[in-house]
Amino acid sequence: MTVDSALDEDFFRLDDPFRRELFTHCYRMVGSVQDAEDLVQETYVRAWKAYDRFEGRSSLRTWLYRIATTTCLNAMRSRERRPLPVDLSGPAAQLADPGSARPDLPWLQPLPDAFLADTTDPATIVSTRESVRLAFIAALQRLPPRQRAVLLLRDVLGWRAAEVADLLETTATAVHSSLRRARAHLEQVGPSREHAAEPSAATQRALVDRYVTAFENHDISTLVELFTTDVTWEMPPQTTWYRGASMIDWHLRTQCPAAPGDVRLVPAGANGQPAFATYRRERAGGPHRITCLQVLTLADAHISRVVTFADSRLFNAFELPQVLGER
Repeated sequence: MTVDSALDEDFFRLDDPFRRELFTHCYRMVGSVQDAEDLVQETYVRAWKAYDRFEGRSSLRTWLYRIATTTCLNAMRSRERRPLPVDLSGPAAQLADPGSARPDLPWLQPLPDAFLADTTDPATIVSTRESVRLAFIAALQRLPPRQRAVLLLRDVLGWRAAEVADLLETTATAVHSSLRRARAHLEQVGPSREHAAEPSAATQRALVDRYVTAFENHDISTLVELFTTDVTWEMPPQTTWYRGASMIDWHLRTQCPAAPGDVRLVPAGANGQPAFATYRRERAGGPHRITCLQVLTLADAHISRVVTFADSRLFNAFELPQVLGER
């Protein structure tokens, strides 16, 4: 075996355990599953090319995070931030259909739970899921790229200020200042009322089960009972969004007509939150075809936010079939 092939074998043996968490880190930075995949691939290409110069002054994990963060920051220089509809305008002021879609906008994307780091440690599971909540990822996208990196490295990964300063080629004082600004900004735009509990809790399971049953039966009255009074409903790539149970009641009754059995929801966890692939049939007896992916935010014993993503590229990322078989 040559020296080069031995280095390659050593690199690929050591790097594999970090791939999922690096993917999650890139996703937090850019808010896109497809972009995160590309950035992780680029990270590993750069790391592989530089591995013979890795001197072990830090752990391999830290070294890979340095490369991934730099790769993300370089890519973000030429990319727009990824919004959700609530980031672009106020809620619909009156009863109106969603209007035309904007598929040209680089919308924020949900993260399949299957992409999260594989661990059995309860504390790690909780902290990881909290750091990928859809509301948190959306709030991150409002930060300038370097502030975003500082906040993630310091508050999520627990790096020391000196380590972050070394990566960003700045000072620890500048890192502390950037972190203060990032935290203050998140306090302003962040969803202080959204405290999504783990869906395994009995009350959360019961709430989600009631939601699925009501949605599949097109029981709008029951659905409305499950919402908070200031619930929001978003539908990217539509820019229009609704706030309040009465607005969503109107939207579902007038813009989403269906008979019981026309719609089926299939579990598809996203961002550590309850999520469902939505399948709809156009005629009685016809096949149920996938239309969107719903991600729910739960607050106390109600649903405070529903985001329905209609980007067909996401269905492959979540490994969802296009057509459902019969029950």
